[in-house]
Amino acid sequence: MSKPTETSPLQTLHSAFAEKVDAILNALEMEGALPPGSPRGNVAVEPPRDPAHGDLATNAAMVLAKQAKTNPRELAARIVEKLEADPDVESAEIAGPGFINLRLSDAAWRAELLAIATLGPDYGRSDFGEGMTVNVEYVSANPTGPMHMGHCRGAVVGDALATLLEFAGHKVIREYYVNDAGSQVDTLARSVHLRYREALGDTIGAIPEGLYPGDYLVPVGEALAKELGDRFKDAGEEHWLPIFRAHAVEAMMDMIRADLALLGIRHDVFASEAALQIAGKPAEAEAWLRQHGLVFDGVLEAPKGKVLDDWEAVELPLFRSTRFGDDQDRPIRKSDGNWTYFGADLAYHMQKAEAADALIDIWGADHSGTVKRIKAAVAALGEGQGKAIPFDVKLVQMVQLMRAGEPVKMSKRSGNFITIADMVEEVGKDVVRFTMLSRKPEAQMEFDFAKVVEASKDNPVFYVQYASARIHSTLRKGAAEGFAPSPDHIADLGSEELDLVKYAAQFPRVVEAAAQAREPHRLAFYLYELAGEFHAYWNLGNDNASKRFIVAQDPDLSGARLFLASQIGQVLRNGLALLGVEAVEEM
Repeated sequence: MSKPTETSPLQTLHSAFAEKVDAILNALEMEGALPPGSPRGNVAVEPPRDPAHGDLATNAAMVLAKQAKTNPRELAARIVEKLEADPDVESAEIAGPGFINLRLSDAAWRAELLAIATLGPDYGRSDFGEGMTVNVEYVSANPTGPMHMGHCRGAVVGDALATLLEFAGHKVIREYYVNDAGSQVDTLARSVHLRYREALGDTIGAIPEGLYPGDYLVPVGEALAKELGDRFKDAGEEHWLPIFRAHAVEAMMDMIRADLALLGIRHDVFASEAALQIAGKPAEAEAWLRQHGLVFDGVLEAPKGKVLDDWEAVELPLFRSTRFGDDQDRPIRKSDGNWTYFGADLAYHMQKAEAADALIDIWGADHSGTVKRIKAAVAALGEGQGKAIPFDVKLVQMVQLMRAGEPVKMSKRSGNFITIADMVEEVGKDVVRFTMLSRKPEAQMEFDFAKVVEASKDNPVFYVQYASARIHSTLRKGAAEGFAPSPDHIADLGSEELDLVKYAAQFPRVVEAAAQAREPHRLAFYLYELAGEFHAYWNLGNDNASKRFIVAQDPDLSGARLFLASQIGQVLRNGLALLGVEAVEEM
């Protein structure tokens, strides 16, 4: 019986083999087969697309052959010679023009099973991010009402991405930009003043067109009536608008935080647009950009197509966004001297960049038209500072709610919408979160109330949760029959069990790849596939009692299989935790 190979307690199999390939390349440099310092940024060690080709594959010879002044297959032969000397390598073969496919020893996979147990909740954690500080801005809904399903998908994507990046070694700032300086908050204040008058006994009748009619403003008006009395009941708007605006925004943000908490979503920073402007940040940004030749006074071209009667040539401060790939230069101020949305956003991104090495914005797909100009702004900031500022905008499509086969309409202004609180109460936090991550964020999504709680393989959240519950049920049954998970006899695990280990062992590289691509939905896809592998192995026992996790006449094998089950459960827990979803123990 061979002993499991030993690896560093903090190192997983895939990272260990990446280091082994790197060490071989170092040796080839020492031998003169590779020039010193050959760039290796594109060298990969990963599972091949077709499992029939082996357990791991590397493109090292393909990437470095040119530097070695040889053909890839010749360089691959040098690499294979050294790989075959590794006791964890069962075979190393050259494929096609120079890829190298590896088959690892059973002992290597058993060692990885032990690594999962050793690392537990830290299995898959890495230092890939190298401590880079990333600002992830998500949600940033106008503070004019409770959170509804139009905000939900972006909120979940942003929160899961922030958690994923932290797990992959980044420092993360979770930020919410409070749009409290626009006309919408004045409308909110007027709507609250109406409810304030109502609380004082006025009959307000139908809510006037253009105001927010939702009942969620009733308690805000009541609280203000209690606090302020009737002194603003008949006062002119100029006397009460700033006071009511501040109270209303504060009340809405309290409501928004409470709604987000129902989904387990949190932020570190709530940045106020109004505070940004009061602090003079847009003016500072303009001065800085002028100093660096990135803002000039000019006249915009007339709008293309239909001639507008009220259009006139006006000199405005323009940001040179065409220099960074935008379609036209963009005004940062209006003709009345107020800041444009872009001018304020530019200053806001400058503020974020002061505290972070990289920026990520999670936006609704309806904001796609502003992506170019904001990317141009961040590129300009980086140029002015003499460094690149990595910046990514993730666009999230809206979710179409379905009930009884009919779309559910949502409108914050009409007060007729499905809130996040409604959704969580009806189907639960975990169902909402996992479902929002079960498709790429840029893809259209329907959220069907019946399907998301359906007990079927076609419902990803059920299928993954069922795997977790099945594992716990198996462990409870084993305990009741006197069997406990044990690593002592994992050498008894056969090829079918080790195939399950191989799939679980992909988790660390899935985490790293998802973090690199800024795509947390990859984890949801992986967990669904891992659950499928587990269910497929489980089903073997339906027809063949010797394949069950608990084989009464073989306590050693039962202990080893229960140990395997417990570690598959650990990987499921780790992955679900990154998505903000609980791994249930029973269903």
